[in-house]
Amino acid sequence: MDYAATGQQALARIADAGDLDSVEALRVEFLGKQGSISGLLKTLGAMSPDERQSEGPQIHGLREAVTAALTSRKEVLEGAALEARLAGESIDLSLPAPEAPRGSIHPVSQVMDELAEIFADLGFAVATGPEIEDDWHNFTALNMPESHPARAMHDTFYFPDKSDSTTAPGGTTNAPSGTYGHQMLLRTHTSPVQIRTMLEQGAPLRIIAPGRVYRSDSDATHTPMFHQIEGLVIDKHIHLGHLKWTLETFLKAFFERDDIVLRLRPSYFPFTEPSVEVDTGYSFEGGRRVVGGSGDDPGHSWMELLGSGMVNRHVLEAGGLDPDEWQGFAFGVGVDRLAMLKYGMNDLRAFFDGDVRWLAHYGFSALDVPTLSGGVGAGV
Repeated sequence: MDYAATGQQALARIADAGDLDSVEALRVEFLGKQGSISGLLKTLGAMSPDERQSEGPQIHGLREAVTAALTSRKEVLEGAALEARLAGESIDLSLPAPEAPRGSIHPVSQVMDELAEIFADLGFAVATGPEIEDDWHNFTALNMPESHPARAMHDTFYFPDKSDSTTAPGGTTNAPSGTYGHQMLLRTHTSPVQIRTMLEQGAPLRIIAPGRVYRSDSDATHTPMFHQIEGLVIDKHIHLGHLKWTLETFLKAFFERDDIVLRLRPSYFPFTEPSVEVDTGYSFEGGRRVVGGSGDDPGHSWMELLGSGMVNRHVLEAGGLDPDEWQGFAFGVGVDRLAMLKYGMNDLRAFFDGDVRWLAHYGFSALDVPTLSGGVGAGV
């Protein structure tokens, strides 16, 4: 058999194939189970050793040549088909762009940013601490020992395990009792950050401590998890006048009104002495509370907004400071409550429901970055 002529004929037919279907048909004709070249390969078994030695290389060479030709022709035709398809496709740039995925900044995150901007302008640094706290930092160091009735003020989430008492950080001079239990809990306020910062940095200090806190409570104005921000100033010759000016300046900047009027009422907190509740005037406009004006004016009322006071000397001692040399004030307010007052929300539980309709209504654009120069409520 003239294998060379057979191969030339096969290669010529492959080169003339005009489409991929024709190439596939030739592959089946030559190399399929019933193909002509496959039939030649099957004859090798019936040949003598001498015939197999002479015929075998020619048959295998024929198969390899045809296989390579089929592969090459297929690649050429596939490339031509792709070029034709690309040449026929176009993009109409006049069509509107597809709607981009939308998201929003949660009101709590927005208010956190606003508060950080305001207090940064007043020289405050942001301090953070763990949300899982020990009993000493959360209570005892804040002048609430184990037997103190003030612990009943908090419905605390305790962890079940409790280890033996251990010496307080810094030794006995930093704790009223000298020891503290490693009872672990979810912090009930961000005040432990004040203790940790005093122990780590000493004085003077000017910090805010924003973050999540936890208490066992749930209704329209309370949730088991909520957000709080506390402020702490430690320096020499600090008094209540500094506290009142700081709070007035902060609230005027936050609510973007100059008619904010504060009223300080005596109160009790274990970690401050003297302690004061801070009330602000408000009125109802459009069915919602609007902060501003004096509560003694017609149509206005007083509303309790936050707690504050001068840092108790026992707390200063727990923080490793000499209360005869250093004084300071502290204050705390709920971030969620501030958001409700500023942006007209009436149910705290909606903050954490994840309802996209609520988020679309009350959420903020990523470009609504609070700035003191442009107003904390204005985007840039």
